[in-house]
Amino acid sequence: MDSFQVMLNKYAELVVKVGVNIQKGQVLIVHAPIETAELTRLIVAKAYEAGAKYVIVEWDDEEVTRIRYEKAADDTFDYYPQWLADSMVHFAEEGGAILHIKVPNPELFRGIDSAKVSRAVKAAAVARKEYSVYTRNSRISWSLIKAPTRAWADKVFADLPAEQRIDAMWEAIFKMVRVDKDDPVAAWRDHIAKLKTWQDRLNAKSYKSLHYRAPGTDLRVELPEGHIWRGGGGENEKGVYFVANMPTEEVYTMPHRTGVNGTVKSTMPLNLNGRLVEGITMTFENGKVTAFDAESGREHLTTLLETDEGASRLGEIALVPHNSPISNLNRIFYNTGIDENASCHFALGSAYPVNLEGGTKLTNDELVARGANVSLTHVDFMVGSAELDIDGELPDGTIEPVFRKGNWAE
Repeated sequence: MDSFQVMLNKYAELVVKVGVNIQKGQVLIVHAPIETAELTRLIVAKAYEAGAKYVIVEWDDEEVTRIRYEKAADDTFDYYPQWLADSMVHFAEEGGAILHIKVPNPELFRGIDSAKVSRAVKAAAVARKEYSVYTRNSRISWSLIKAPTRAWADKVFADLPAEQRIDAMWEAIFKMVRVDKDDPVAAWRDHIAKLKTWQDRLNAKSYKSLHYRAPGTDLRVELPEGHIWRGGGGENEKGVYFVANMPTEEVYTMPHRTGVNGTVKSTMPLNLNGRLVEGITMTFENGKVTAFDAESGREHLTTLLETDEGASRLGEIALVPHNSPISNLNRIFYNTGIDENASCHFALGSAYPVNLEGGTKLTNDELVARGANVSLTHVDFMVGSAELDIDGELPDGTIEPVFRKGNWAE
């Protein structure tokens, strides 16, 4: 077995044992681009070896996806099969686990009407609303991972000869998910423990608000009473620990949905469902976006903010030091699951109820009353840089540094 095959096997094992953490007798669904067949087959094998009862692979083909937007009638983009959404609820009720190899082509929808994409995304979100409760509340185990595709590698490593780009992407992924270590599973246990240290420190502080300052950014973010910082992974309702995003370098919580005021500027491009948005600026008043612009892709940002009332409010804030493994690769990956772990970020849209004391047992109305945002969407955008300073306000009103020049102040 050559060195690449060794690494690929280690990656598949890591995903099964740490990412979704498959349990004996469990059903697993894998959503995978057809280009990732080699890795996907290894994951299926590792899942059965771990005791999975049944593994379903749902193959994604972006060419087929684009054909729909080019050929389908305009009135079909508000449709999503309810029977398909209902099947996911049934799957979740039975305690299944779900894995997404999520690597959307940043240029997939170039030339496609942005409104069509947004309508289709919203239709899916509405139909899958009941199922999303299971993932938002961590009732089931779920994980997002990465693997190279030609279109993605060509975008990220455009500075390399074409024949080197896929290998360069694999090397970067293996590094950021710690598969290059002798024992990746042990390396992840150590990594999660370190993130938990920061999580515990922030929870002990119980900040009332955070104040972000950087070029183009002057934003004050209030935190709701009973907010909880989390990092690394968490337990599902059966007590099984899983990691929802691999890689992960963040500690995160929720802001108060009406307590965000000021202006923020993004520091990385946003791949919004296969549409690039760059140079975002937004002004918030009492939690709501009241003005916004983008250097490119403004129309895509517009349709995102119009998804529903909660789409123009923040649902997540996350802290990631500038001096961290992915950031130190000095490359934009045009993939939110990676770029958000190289940079402090916010998310427009829904908050995760697990970030609020007792939140997973609350209705949407009760969450809103406690200060948590509710929306059909959840889209992260990056704001971190080597110039970012963050101050924290303690319960007694004392102000202290949290981040200086992009890194932890301590």
